[in-house]
Amino acid sequence: MQVLQVQLEIRPDPAEVGRARRWARSRLAGSGIGDEEPLAETLILLVSELVTNAVVHTGCPAVLRLSLPGGVADGSAEPSVVRLEVADTSDRAPVPRCAGDEATGGRGLALVDGLADRWGWSVEGAGKRIWCELDRCAEPGKAAVGHGGAVECGTAAQCDGVAVRESAYQGFEGFAFEVV
Repeated sequence: MQVLQVQLEIRPDPAEVGRARRWARSRLAGSGIGDEEPLAETLILLVSELVTNAVVHTGCPAVLRLSLPGGVADGSAEPSVVRLEVADTSDRAPVPRCAGDEATGGRGLALVDGLADRWGWSVEGAGKRIWCELDRCAEPGKAAVGHGGAVECGTAAQCDGVAVRESAYQGFEGFAFEVV
């Protein structure tokens, strides 16, 4: 399966979050992922959260990267993976944060943990890269949201009938996270 990799440079300006969402939405459409697919809306929300974290909490330029499947029209019965990465030049690692009931922020990475099938972060040069992945079932419309936001495919042959999630912060369930 072919994978299309695209990237967008992000300035440390809150207006960049909206630009990143529009850019990502146009790239999804170009890869055959329709606006009406739940995966598209979830991915746009994840773009918004990770770009917001980079812009607001680091004050550094960042790079948004998308790795998109070439489509499922190639006859493959295998699910494909959409990967989102935001790399910045801040050396500050993501830190768990417990947001109070009245707080207006501090839940971004908890949202990523709940929606993405897998996510994590790694040191990259003088900065870091935060990534997440969403599984796309081989037949659009067959996906259903499982427990914790994991995607379960319509048949066992597509995804072995198992929702797989890996959290970068096992043991910190119930906490909210933010990149600082």
